[in-house]
Amino acid sequence: MTHPLERLGDPAARRAFWLVLLATLAAMLTLASLDGALRTAAAPRGIVSFELAGSLPAAESMLDSWGESGRLRAGFSLGLDYLFLVLYANAIALAVLLVARRIPGSALARVAALLAWGQYAAAAFDAVENAALAQLLFGAREELWPRLALFCALPKFALVAAGILYAVVGGVTAAVGRSRS
Repeated sequence: MTHPLERLGDPAARRAFWLVLLATLAAMLTLASLDGALRTAAAPRGIVSFELAGSLPAAESMLDSWGESGRLRAGFSLGLDYLFLVLYANAIALAVLLVARRIPGSALARVAALLAWGQYAAAAFDAVENAALAQLLFGAREELWPRLALFCALPKFALVAAGILYAVVGGVTAAVGRSRS
């Protein structure tokens, strides 16, 4: 199995990684600044609490605690998250693939393409999660929406964490291998 980003040569892949990483960090900082106002007793982790609410009463409690201005911030945050999910998926996929090039033939290198595709799956889960949360923001009051958001958030977080962990462990493995050579 190959990943489309594997077609990039090393210099192009590194440049793309740094550009996408910088854009990802800028979007992350913007999202974090929006999230501060969403941290309430009902939503101690801001938008992440909303993503993980899992039930209509919990989601409604968070929406009520935010008030109108908080709901507007949450809506803007969800909209911006559609850009963010494209950025982080590509940044992590590129990191995974670049690390795999540094450890060819290893067990870690053999799973790189699958894990890079996993970042696109995480982005797809994130997009569906955002749509479910938007339904709640727009006034839908069906139990389906917070459950769907939770159902999508959990694998999204797991795939993103796996990609980041791979990049860190693989990067350390490559660095240790280079220092031994």
